[in-house]
Amino acid sequence: MANRREEERERLRQAREERESKQERSGKFRVYAVYAVVGLIGLAVLAGLVSVIASSGGGGDSASAHILQSTGSTNGIEPDEREGVEVAAAKTTDLQQAAKEAGCTLRLELKDEGNDHLPPNAPTPDYGTNPPTSGDHATSPYQQADGAYSEMPDEKFLVHTLEHGRMEIQYSPDLPEQAQLELKGLYETMYGGALIFPNPTMDYEVAATTWTNLLGCPEYKGAATLDAIRAFGLETWGKYGGEPVNAFGLKGPTPNEPSS
Repeated sequence: MANRREEERERLRQAREERESKQERSGKFRVYAVYAVVGLIGLAVLAGLVSVIASSGGGGDSASAHILQSTGSTNGIEPDEREGVEVAAAKTTDLQQAAKEAGCTLRLELKDEGNDHLPPNAPTPDYGTNPPTSGDHATSPYQQADGAYSEMPDEKFLVHTLEHGRMEIQYSPDLPEQAQLELKGLYETMYGGALIFPNPTMDYEVAATTWTNLLGCPEYKGAATLDAIRAFGLETWGKYGGEPVNAFGLKGPTPNEPSS
């Protein structure tokens, strides 16, 4: 009788230990599964952060705006990420002829108004041309970074970029959307060392500037205006301002070596 009770207790003990062993294995499995899920989530988050950094500017360029932060600062101005429309190849490449056909005023080798560096919070100088083509400007690193912008940056940030040989394409914000996208499409063929943005205060519907040079177009005339801007870039980009155009780095096609 005693032996049967001992045998029954042993059987129950073994059954209990087997249940506990199964529960322990199941618990470990659940822990491992949780760790695996957490690890996958962490990898996904990390991949997302890498993607965001790559697309938003950690020294690279920002999608369709092509903002290259190594060339300066955005100064809080939002990028223009609109996709430009494809533009036709140039028909007129001579600058004087292209400006004439587009009805644009061409002013080359204007007076150099100086190049002293100013604190970023200093008052904006009263420049001698509109849009400005030279003059005192904000110190580094506040020069406006290469790129397309949805608003006009402060002129003292823009003038510094001209000193480094860059070209700025400017247009009236009242210009029809299609015309703006055509200008953006042109910019996308020459965005290295170039900027584009709306300018609500200038005397023209479309303009392009380099240091001491101005192409001012009272009216946007489609392909003719685009040809004039191309020719202006070929003639003046990287040649004025006294500072090397590649000092802050370049990326992509440039106005003197456009992609089309």
